[in-house]
Amino acid sequence: MMDAARSKQPILMIHDGGVDDYLSLVLLLTMDHVRVLGIAVTPADCYIEPAVSATRKILDLMGVEGVTVARSDVRGVNPFPRIFRRDAFTIDHLPILNQTDEIRAPLSPKNAPDFVADILRAQPAPITVLETGPLTTLAAALDLAPDIESKIKEIVWMGGALNVMGNVDPIMEGGQDRTAEWNVYWDPPAAARVWQTRISLIICPLDLTNHVPVTSAFLKQLGRQYKYPLSDFAGQCYALVVHQDYFFWDLLTTAYIGHPEYFTSKEYETEIITHGKSQGRTLVKAGGRKIRALDTVDLTKFYSYVLESWRRWKV
Repeated sequence: MMDAARSKQPILMIHDGGVDDYLSLVLLLTMDHVRVLGIAVTPADCYIEPAVSATRKILDLMGVEGVTVARSDVRGVNPFPRIFRRDAFTIDHLPILNQTDEIRAPLSPKNAPDFVADILRAQPAPITVLETGPLTTLAAALDLAPDIESKIKEIVWMGGALNVMGNVDPIMEGGQDRTAEWNVYWDPPAAARVWQTRISLIICPLDLTNHVPVTSAFLKQLGRQYKYPLSDFAGQCYALVVHQDYFFWDLLTTAYIGHPEYFTSKEYETEIITHGKSQGRTLVKAGGRKIRALDTVDLTKFYSYVLESWRRWKV
């Protein structure tokens, strides 16, 4: 049994408590070939206390044992709007996550950067880091323990806008020039810090996620699965955001872990802009840092995969 567990792909997840972060965690936990080593929560698209609480409750809901959650106390440069962050309180109070007063999933006593460094140092071989929020917690861990760079095989990250406009509102954000994606914009220097490493970077940018919306047709299919707890949980989460344009940002990134063959990718040379009206831009620039960007996805297979994963999983 232990040998089977060790043969699975080890993943360290870092998320930032947005609606799609929780659903990404759920999808990751349904993957039979994955072993989640730990989860760190960055206080970006959330308020940290309910985000950590909801994360631990999801582990309990799915009957997951032995996975520790760590709270990060890092701070970004450009805070997410409060209207985005408050969803963490709602999700933490959803009835499906509060069937008992006890939270069993362990909480690390260490700050997340130290927690991340400890997990990476303990690995016998380099692993994958799945990052669905800003890179600040990981950058802080690299600053604390530069040796952990060699323990990271690749970073799979939802972030960046390469050849499309960003999703940061210039009116709300002091004249930003619409080139930045939010996970970069929250802390451009942290992204630039990770760009300085030699770690393989695979990003899921807005160039792709803009083509993968949360559609009414998908939600109707999800509604027909309401008898399945994970589908019910996903439906409650999406009900919070259905009034706005919402895309499978983090979920699409996480699906790459499950089925990379559904995707194609392209290599780019890039640079992170850290100052001025373009701060947070992932600039395509000859001679820049080489990354791979997910470019296309088989939409039919993606939607079916997500629905099937949430339907088959019994809790």
